[in-house]
Amino acid sequence: MSNQAPVADGLTRLGQRLTHPIAIIAIFTLLMLVVGQAMTPGFAQPSQLVSLLRIAAFLGFISAGQTLVILAGNEGIDLSVGSIVTVAAIIVFALNGTIGLSLAIVLALGAGALVGFLNGLGIAGLGLQPLMMTLGMAGVVKGAVLVVTGGRPTGTENQGLTAFVTQPWIAGVPGTVLLWLALGIALHIFLTRSPYGKSIYAYGANARAARLAGMRTRAISIATYTASGLLAAVGGVVLLGYTGSVFINLGEPYTLPSIAAVVIGGTLLSGGAGSYWGTMTGALMLTVLQSFLIMLGLPEFARQITYGALLVMVLAIYSRANE
Repeated sequence: MSNQAPVADGLTRLGQRLTHPIAIIAIFTLLMLVVGQAMTPGFAQPSQLVSLLRIAAFLGFISAGQTLVILAGNEGIDLSVGSIVTVAAIIVFALNGTIGLSLAIVLALGAGALVGFLNGLGIAGLGLQPLMMTLGMAGVVKGAVLVVTGGRPTGTENQGLTAFVTQPWIAGVPGTVLLWLALGIALHIFLTRSPYGKSIYAYGANARAARLAGMRTRAISIATYTASGLLAAVGGVVLLGYTGSVFINLGEPYTLPSIAAVVIGGTLLSGGAGSYWGTMTGALMLTVLQSFLIMLGLPEFARQITYGALLVMVLAIYSRANE
């Protein structure tokens, strides 16, 4: 019996690790790569994997702020990230040829942080629901972009930014993937080691208890939405380096996937539990899934149906594992 107890404990711990959301979606992602490689040789070759990581990084940057917002709880969600991505890309595209890339990026990040700050101010200061506030702000930003650009953004491509995003830097890995990894490490340290990071978890787990404990919950909310806007703007800048040009709805396709990446990565929609590592894994899984469905040659409507059904399946597996 004394020998059986450690074995049983070990199997229990192994089972818990394998049913962790990150493990579930990592296994699912690996399975898609193996099946894809078997069906279409080259699907999982190193160059293709690097390409998938680069594309996943765009969603990863945008999902970073969404992770903070959802972790902070209180029905937190940011539907303005797509519009922020677009406006940040437009600012850099329009100004980098006249004031330089560095200053253009600073202005773009500042614009994203400003939109996030206004979101936080409306939510924490005026008591507006996050869903409605961020959706309304998305409309305001999109309308302002249409007025300023006339629906046709103009500017110049920056070769340095394009090279950073698309060209290999270290061991064949593009700069944007390395930056994404650095962001993952920084956010992990921030969330687990800093007082503010810990306060996000506490606020998301129990807002009332956080208030009674003397936490500045309004400041936490405003800062979190400001960070979401800033990180979405980073996503817009790196996405511009990939596309080389801008169109009015550049960031819109990333809004809902940014939420999906957070949730399937194990962060609870109610807040208080989760990690950015999970979000990064979720972003990679969604990217591989899209590539896998395209590889199958499915028409657009079939890809959308399959994409949604597989997401539901993964979430169902995760839910049952945590019952």
